[in-house]
Amino acid sequence: MLFHSQTLGQLRLGKVVDEVAGFVKKEPKRFYKVIIGTDSDASSNAVLVTAVTVWRVGNGAIYFWTMSEPKQFHSLRERIWQEAINSITLAQEVRSRLQEILGDEFFWDGNEIHVDVGENGPTREMIDGVVGMIRGYNFQPVIKPYAF
Repeated sequence: MLFHSQTLGQLRLGKVVDEVAGFVKKEPKRFYKVIIGTDSDASSNAVLVTAVTVWRVGNGAIYFWTMSEPKQFHSLRERIWQEAINSITLAQEVRSRLQEILGDEFFWDGNEIHVDVGENGPTREMIDGVVGMIRGYNFQPVIKPYAF
């Protein structure tokens, strides 16, 4: 999986994790949120973009993103569930690798998965299922309008 960074260019997941760990180690006493989310455009043959943002609350952030191969979706429901699954899968991998480097005490109070569902619009019927799945993996779900 190839990630992109505004400042570092293209990186593999291992390098992303190393950069995140270095960012945290610079100011280890601060509170951090690791935010992962996936989005796609509305076309039937869509690319899913997943972002990893590490926010040093009150003092900046770093982010990385990756893109999937184009995938055909037949419904909004299918697209939303795939976005959530992509985010959860990456979040599990990032969490595991960061715990190895930073230890358990760093994680996981501030770890969120942002999903493209909300109280208004056609995705409101999916909130309970998507939010429940995210919580089942021990992540904090964030929905619209607070998700980004």
